[in-house]
Amino acid sequence: MTFNDLNLIPEILKALSKENYVTPTPIQEQSIPAVLAGRDLLGCAQTGTGKTAAFSLPLIQLLSEDRVKPHKGRRIRSLILTPTRELALQIYENIQAYSQYTQITCSAIIGGVSQKAQERALNQGADIIIATPGRLIDLVNQKRIDLQHIKILVLDEADRMLDMGFIHDVKKIIAKMPSKKQTLFFSATMPPEIAKMVKSLLTDPVRVNIIPVTTSVDRIQQSIYFIAKENKQKQLNHLLLDETIASALVFTRTKHGADRVVKELAKVKISAEAIHGNKSQNARQSALSNFKSGVTRVLVATDIAARGIDIDELSHVINFNLPNIPETYVHRIGRTGRAGLSGTAISLCEVDEIPHLKVIEKLIGKTIPEVKDHAFPMKVGEVPSKAVQSSKPSAARAASSKPAASSKPAKPQVNPSRKPKPKSEWFSKGRQTSRG
Repeated sequence: MTFNDLNLIPEILKALSKENYVTPTPIQEQSIPAVLAGRDLLGCAQTGTGKTAAFSLPLIQLLSEDRVKPHKGRRIRSLILTPTRELALQIYENIQAYSQYTQITCSAIIGGVSQKAQERALNQGADIIIATPGRLIDLVNQKRIDLQHIKILVLDEADRMLDMGFIHDVKKIIAKMPSKKQTLFFSATMPPEIAKMVKSLLTDPVRVNIIPVTTSVDRIQQSIYFIAKENKQKQLNHLLLDETIASALVFTRTKHGADRVVKELAKVKISAEAIHGNKSQNARQSALSNFKSGVTRVLVATDIAARGIDIDELSHVINFNLPNIPETYVHRIGRTGRAGLSGTAISLCEVDEIPHLKVIEKLIGKTIPEVKDHAFPMKVGEVPSKAVQSSKPSAARAASSKPAASSKPAKPQVNPSRKPKPKSEWFSKGRQTSRG
């Protein structure tokens, strides 16, 4: 199948040809006809499956066919909500490319930059706005944006908006729109709160499920290093001495951790920049631009900030910290090995992350190969590699906490009024999600 088989208008096909799009991805093939038919859509898809074009192309066509005369201050007819600035800007750039031969206009409404330029763009008129919830709420409250004429709503990365605490803002925004509209809903995972939203927002939706866990991971060369926490930075430095690693996207759990990794890499003359929620929008865009152009070899990111990073031919993804949500691991490593290319994913696993590893391996249906001969192996008695697959999380924790034979055991601190936690709760802290 080609895009010519999807009943797209000539203006869009001309734009796709210019952008060298030939064959639609599975989510595009299944979604575009349903959206063109006016149906609500529920798409379960991870980053890198082509979902931006899956909703953008039919959206542009539907608005083009809806005969509204272009004029200054034209009514906003479609809203695309995204969790991060990077993703909003990426969608904005894509829609500009797809709609270049139509009269459709769009604007990006994001935080972290002055809203004056955004106000000027809105005054010129926009059919589509791509927005992050915070800035959009501000402009709606200032009565600079009217959502009463929205005909098509797109919620992208809904699960990440939940993680970031945006769901209440999203509900407020939706309340400002007409009840009758076409809604396209995309989420990589379906936690209970998101499932509840789906039921309340969508009417008889077409469901498209594109979660290629096994196909995406099978073409990526994966490996894992079992390593003491204090040696992770040394191991990362050692790995990056290999000049065949042309570009590496390194994931950390926290913003502070990302900054610390960049600082330590600078000490060994490895060019790196961080991208996370505490950085200004200009700093984030600069770091991303430098990485894409090859000026910076290493980009260190938190999961939330990395949403929307779309880099062709990324050679390596390195998990400095393993994620506590298994689907996140798949999303991370899926940023390499795109478009049928091979890629490499390397993970550094400390003792406390072994429970996360076991859940990840269960999801992908395979054991990640261990690199045994490396510069900074775990000490004997911490966690034997063979025991990782069979031991319970509590056993791993117990093994890691055993004192060496030559060391003096520490005296336990006991609060007699407090009952000990059951073993099942030993790893409860690991379930918390950090906001990047």
